[in-house]
Amino acid sequence: MQGTMQGKEWIVEGNVWRVGDNVNTESIYSTQWHGKKEVVLAHLGELVIPEFPKKVKQGDIWVAGVNFACSSSRNVAGLLKEKGIGAILCHSSSRNNFRNAVHSGIPCFEIGDEVKKIKMGDRVRVNVRTGEIKNLTTGDEIKAQPYPDFLMETLEAGGLIPKILSRKDEYKIKVTLGGFQ
Repeated sequence: MQGTMQGKEWIVEGNVWRVGDNVNTESIYSTQWHGKKEVVLAHLGELVIPEFPKKVKQGDIWVAGVNFACSSSRNVAGLLKEKGIGAILCHSSSRNNFRNAVHSGIPCFEIGDEVKKIKMGDRVRVNVRTGEIKNLTTGDEIKAQPYPDFLMETLEAGGLIPKILSRKDEYKIKVTLGGFQ
């Protein structure tokens, strides 16, 4: 997670990697690279933005059009986070992708037609807690729907598994990374 602890600002600021509409999970995480995570990450996104895997920087922002990450339940949001992406902004996202993003601890904001105000290479600042987005290149400001508290808690924990593990003393069963006992 990039940012600060609960109750304080969580700002993500970076350069934009922009893709179009209906970009499916196969285009970001191709089965030809399926296998070792380091190989997947070395080729992540190169079918849609060839220079992405070599030039992405920590905190950069992935921006997509309509129906982002459609077609399968591959956790491309989690892989984008591991590659350094700090937030995802899109017109709309598949439900699987939205859940994968929250469960992986990466904010994904659906901003409708406002996404047209953001271009490849723009510098953007996202306040994850408030949903305020500012295109620092153009000055455009966008207001996304903020996350409800229970989802924000999951994002701030770094994802669903870290959240569960941080609260394991509250459960009557023993929770480990290997499962339940």
